[in-house]
Amino acid sequence: MADWLRRKSVSHTRKREGDKQLMPTLSWLHLVALGIGGVVGTGIYTLIGVGAGKAGPAVLLAFVIAGFVCACAAFAYAELATLIPATGGAYTYSYVAGGEVLAWFIGWSLILEYSLVVGTVAIGWSGYMVGFLDGLGVYLPFWLAAGYDSVDPVTGMHGLINLPAVLIVFVIAGFLLVGTRESATVNVILVFVKIAALLVFVAVALPHFDPDNLRPFMPNGFFKTIVREGEDWVEKGVMAAAAIIFFAFYGFDTIATAAEEAKNPERDLSIGIIGSLAGCIVIYVLVGLAAVGAVPYTVFSASPEPLAFIVQELSSQTMATVIAAAAVVAMPTVLLAFFYGQTRIFFAMGRDGLLPHGLSHVDKKRGVPVATTIFTALVIAVLAGVARLEEIASLANAGTLAAFTAVGLCLLVLRVREPDLPRKFRVPGGWFIGLMTISGCVYLFYNLSGQTQMWFWVWNGIGIVFYFAFGFWKSKMRKVKR
Repeated sequence: MADWLRRKSVSHTRKREGDKQLMPTLSWLHLVALGIGGVVGTGIYTLIGVGAGKAGPAVLLAFVIAGFVCACAAFAYAELATLIPATGGAYTYSYVAGGEVLAWFIGWSLILEYSLVVGTVAIGWSGYMVGFLDGLGVYLPFWLAAGYDSVDPVTGMHGLINLPAVLIVFVIAGFLLVGTRESATVNVILVFVKIAALLVFVAVALPHFDPDNLRPFMPNGFFKTIVREGEDWVEKGVMAAAAIIFFAFYGFDTIATAAEEAKNPERDLSIGIIGSLAGCIVIYVLVGLAAVGAVPYTVFSASPEPLAFIVQELSSQTMATVIAAAAVVAMPTVLLAFFYGQTRIFFAMGRDGLLPHGLSHVDKKRGVPVATTIFTALVIAVLAGVARLEEIASLANAGTLAAFTAVGLCLLVLRVREPDLPRKFRVPGGWFIGLMTISGCVYLFYNLSGQTQMWFWVWNGIGIVFYFAFGFWKSKMRKVKR
């Protein structure tokens, strides 16, 4: 077999080195909360407005489509996570089923996903925090609250560094450095808070439901079309909305990166993955139905805070304040989940030699990869501190869609190549689930903008160059094979 096609065996993924072994401390409740913490965040708080602008009331259908694709991927993840309970998620599964180059491609795509999500959420949190501080009479100068290429539309002042975004990144890193279980416990508490806030929104908005607000249900059609709005060309239609709303669903895949830290991975990983996504789908459908039913979508689709805006329109300023405050709570849990996943991807790739080996060292006392966590914090802090990233949710989606496609493919490959391996969780209708995951993700990728697709391939072109310059030669599997 050519070096670049070398694969890991399932048994090889279970081997551990003394100082490169993560500590199993997480229960199924921690895993469910980690998944919900990663899924429920800026997506539902902001993208419901973007999706409604593209699809009208049929944004509800876009939620169902995106949720269905993610559900198929979640079932595939659940089987693979219990079959291969090793950190790295889709990266590790790809290494076993498809070989090293595919694993690198997926790992590099996951770095894109997690980095962009954490960076953009940190910037979004900064905006909420600056507004909160303004309300207290504490005013940060624009140059301390925005990236270097941002311009204040009122004063014309240029930004220099987004200090609140940098600080929240290091706060989350501090939580993770204390210990995985401790940070996961804090996450559980915050997740309950933000779910309660969304249920409050449903309770306030649903009594105002008006069927007339759902007519016409699909004003922009089902398939993606490109239309002119002012001076811009924009994508419209249900599938265009689904491709963006997909951002609101993923995050459960971070659970797969926690495989080595689960106390009972054969049982708890499947509960965590499927349970967290099922809970999120129910919450999203309720929130979406309440939103488009209470207020015409044309009224709230342009708002950067659509849920708070809807509640305010319903003459409940106090509840609007609660919803806005809950968004501030929601964002750090998303940061924690994706930051955690990012460190575990770096850890897994470093342990395999595809990235510098020092990234895989684990502190014996705390059981966490300290160097990886600090390195990740520095990378993301630079991104969040200086970048202006208003329109990169779809680019993060591209990395995730690539990973989910690979997971569907790995499920089918291992069903054929390793049919007799014991599977603690065996998804019913495996071929249907695998094929729907692959076809659904490919179709959603097609519905992303052309610019997003171009940058995705540019990123992975850079990654392939790095792989053949470094990872190919440093790979531990290369040394094993020789």
